[in-house]
Amino acid sequence: MMEGHPLVAITAGGPHAWIMINALRERFGDFPIILEDGEPSHRFWQRRRRLLGRFKTVSMQAARIPIRLTKGRSQGLVQDMLEHYRLDPKPPASITPIQVPSVNSDKTRNVLRSLSPKAVFVVSTRMINKATLDAVQAPFINYHSGINPAYRGMYGGYFALANGEPEHFGATVHLVDEGVDTGDVLYQSRVETNPSDNFHTYLYRLAAGSRDIVVAAIEDALNGELKPYRVDLPSKQYFAPTLGGYVWTGLTKGVW
Repeated sequence: MMEGHPLVAITAGGPHAWIMINALRERFGDFPIILEDGEPSHRFWQRRRRLLGRFKTVSMQAARIPIRLTKGRSQGLVQDMLEHYRLDPKPPASITPIQVPSVNSDKTRNVLRSLSPKAVFVVSTRMINKATLDAVQAPFINYHSGINPAYRGMYGGYFALANGEPEHFGATVHLVDEGVDTGDVLYQSRVETNPSDNFHTYLYRLAAGSRDIVVAAIEDALNGELKPYRVDLPSKQYFAPTLGGYVWTGLTKGVW
């Protein structure tokens, strides 16, 4: 375990998470990474059924079928973005992550206390509970691929386009509280899309256009210069698209 670094990251992994972590490594050097185990799929969908009802949840699961149909023809564009923007979507080979069962486990809290960071960067994790947020006297700073508070939750970029609001295709770096992307905003980005973009490329497009605000927020935190603020937009949380919503939006608006 790396000792005494002022910055720690917590993630469950994934390409856009590693892109952000690697961008921070370019600026700040190597730092400890806490890697939480992914939540089992059946448990995730159980939670969705309890929250949204069986019918809507089944429709969300069904939407994954047509979404997969666009994946194959997206790989070339993804590769072009990785090369053009010099995005690194792989875990760093120079660091052995600290494996934990959950961001909310005792092990995570003990690791955070032992590292005593000045800032905790969060990307692609479960919701973080109060016990973990209170484990250290450091701000938890999250990268969210959507414009808060209008596009909280999942797939903010996709839903901004689906709603006919391309001006809200962007990302937010914000302080973490116990809500779903409800913490005060530190920085936001607005990103232009490519006509060839689709559900599989939006996260890469957002990551390419938002690395700078992640670096800026962490720099502010390490220098004790955070300036959180509230954004005056209607607040709404999004989940995954339903089958009918995804197909209808694709056919009528060309947003896939």
